[in-house]
Amino acid sequence: MSAIDRNAAIALAHQLWQAEQERTPCAPVRDAIAALGGDPLEAAYAVQRVNTERKLASGRRLVGRKIGLTSKAVQAQLGVDQPDFGMLFDDMAIADGEEIALSRTLQPKVEAEIALVLEHDLPHERHTIADLIRATGYALPAIEIVGSRIANWDIRLTDTVADNASSGLFVLGNRPVKLDAFDAIQCGMVMERRGDQVSVGAGAACLGNPLHAALWLANTMTRVGAPLKAGDIVLTGALGPMVAVAPGDVFTAYIEGLGSVSACFSTQPDSAQ
Repeated sequence: MSAIDRNAAIALAHQLWQAEQERTPCAPVRDAIAALGGDPLEAAYAVQRVNTERKLASGRRLVGRKIGLTSKAVQAQLGVDQPDFGMLFDDMAIADGEEIALSRTLQPKVEAEIALVLEHDLPHERHTIADLIRATGYALPAIEIVGSRIANWDIRLTDTVADNASSGLFVLGNRPVKLDAFDAIQCGMVMERRGDQVSVGAGAACLGNPLHAALWLANTMTRVGAPLKAGDIVLTGALGPMVAVAPGDVFTAYIEGLGSVSACFSTQPDSAQ
């Protein structure tokens, strides 16, 4: 980790890990990350890597990546000019319409996204849109259930990066759609909670084009030595505002050309955070 104190990074990673295991959100970690030395963003990713390695060692399988901070408004709020990324593991995947126990997440919120599933590797240092289109097998509508191990969502850039980009769970739709069968930029999105609109957006809300976000990810993952592979799932980023979850909520996201996907939460309030 060059100038970054490895033991200190492990201690911070354990703090986030313990918050998840004990279901008790912890204080922000940004000040402690700044004290690790070196570039704070690199230090935050170093903390993320510690918990990634821990999860892989426990038998969890890496199935893809999520892209966060794809909204220009959110980037401005956090004072950054690029997205971030987090890891998707097999046990984070929820079937469309499957009941989700609130104990699976901390402080959950939902957002509608376009997911890409790759059928070819993306190994280059710099990819073109053509490379990405050629590598993508199909797209699916998705609902990401973001969650934060940081109390009250009191986060800045390094907090969310260290916390696996505030990942929680994700739900994918069931009907694969080729990229040439819908307009990733102009497609409209509406997310409803039991029939009431709670979030509206479009493909253009995700860095102007969800494929631009995926292209950034492909180049970034090659640069950090973990290029995207065939079979990987890529959650490209929110198409509209995220919405807080309450016990018993049922959310359905409709994305033009892609169809719908639903996230259904348990009615048990005692497991909500």
